[in-house]
Amino acid sequence: MTMTALVTSTVVDYEASADLTSLLVRTTQNDALSVPAETLRLSCKCAHCTRARFDGRFPETFPGIAITEIGDLGYGLNIAFSDGHNRGIYPKTYLLRLAGR
Repeated sequence: MTMTALVTSTVVDYEASADLTSLLVRTTQNDALSVPAETLRLSCKCAHCTRARFDGRFPETFPGIAITEIGDLGYGLNIAFSDGHNRGIYPKTYLLRLAGR
């Protein structure tokens, strides 16, 4: 009986694009992926954004949003945006889903 190991890709490197409009990630499978800053901002699952969605106060778009800071928490990234929002933590598996993986 042979067993095939299931290899799960994860984020191993990241940076903001030169124009700050996308998060560029590299995976353990050596894939280079990009997630637009607006997609990240719209996909934030922090308590503040979750409550704003519940109350109907969450914007439908974030035109011109930029990534201003990225903090590595090991299991995910804390991303700050040009609108001042800095509460979002994006687990690496979630980032890959947002990138279409």
